[in-house]
Amino acid sequence: MPERRRIAVIGGGAAGFFAAITCAESLGDKGAVTLYEATPHLLAKVRVSGGGRCNVTHACFEPAELVKKYPRGGRELLGAFHRFQPRDTIAWFAARGVETKTEVDGRMFPVTDDSATIVDCLLAAADKAKVTVRLKTGLRAVEKTLTGFRLILTEGGTAECERLIIATGGNKSSGGLSVAEHLGHTIIPPVPSLFTFHITDPRLADLAGIASEHVVVTAPGTKLKSDGPVLITHAGLSGPGILKLSAWGAREFAMKSYTFPITINWAPTHTRDSLVKILAGIREQNARKQVATFSPIAMPQRLWERFVAAAGIPLTTPWAHVSNPALLTLATQLTSAEFKVEGKSMFKDEFVTCGGVKLSEVDFKTMESRRCPGLHFAGEVLDIDGVTGGFNFQNAWTTGHLAGNAAAD
Repeated sequence: MPERRRIAVIGGGAAGFFAAITCAESLGDKGAVTLYEATPHLLAKVRVSGGGRCNVTHACFEPAELVKKYPRGGRELLGAFHRFQPRDTIAWFAARGVETKTEVDGRMFPVTDDSATIVDCLLAAADKAKVTVRLKTGLRAVEKTLTGFRLILTEGGTAECERLIIATGGNKSSGGLSVAEHLGHTIIPPVPSLFTFHITDPRLADLAGIASEHVVVTAPGTKLKSDGPVLITHAGLSGPGILKLSAWGAREFAMKSYTFPITINWAPTHTRDSLVKILAGIREQNARKQVATFSPIAMPQRLWERFVAAAGIPLTTPWAHVSNPALLTLATQLTSAEFKVEGKSMFKDEFVTCGGVKLSEVDFKTMESRRCPGLHFAGEVLDIDGVTGGFNFQNAWTTGHLAGNAAAD
């Protein structure tokens, strides 16, 4: 084995950079860390995340609560979060001059509201730690050697290392999954997570940009249920309430070819029967007011009008003229409106996958392979994914930190 340990990190995203920096800082002059990125761009997802603001983590500091935000990987991450969690992420960036802030929903961003702050911090930390970065250089294949690994690179060259960290993300097209499989790992087939729903429905037509702040979304015939804001888009529905459901149902929805029904309660503090009583009271107290102009539900006016129309009530109808059957139909529309999903849209630059390296084949204390000594994993190349809100980045920071430290040890 050479006097100076050689570590190779494959993947120039959040997990790869954090692993490389942690490893290089831990090694000091005792080793050399080289990071290989197949594209010309480093930290691409970090740059575009959170609308260019970078939702760096979430203000959830109890590991037992934090793991509930991961449809896959929560059980394995519990111990990992006891070693490195959001509080540690905040401290890490603060120590390097980046202050963060917490928004009402718990999402955390740099105070600059600019993802470039996070990107620049990671690039500067890698430079200071003397990480060698090679762009447009991916991994074509890997051979196990007596002392480590021989890397066959996409640009034709080769490299030797004693430890290898794969952090290529969960995309099928990345080389990390095929390399992991070649080195003895089981790959859970990746499918998209965190996607919006394509819905064509007259109740939503021409309402793009309108949001309802709190709804409950369920998928009939399953146990899937989520809540939160929902945004109407040109293609259908998006927003945290939809994205959370897509994450928890990622594999089920893929098996259904993204064609399935959903039910939305737009008045989640009510059942149909309790809402009928409220509407009957409104009818008594506001008899002369038009139904379309007086909504007892906290929802955008134009959306309310659509549900009134869907209940068969002309918009100019006074409340006094609304029959009991019409009240029941309106309450049904508001508490259990069914929509047919016919496809999905991904956030092309921010996409998240469910699937990857099988978790039971990895030691989560060190992120080292149980099948191939000296091989470590970090980030979404593993079968881990979180809901929206900074949780996928926290997985990257945590697993990257553990893999980097272990590879340097």
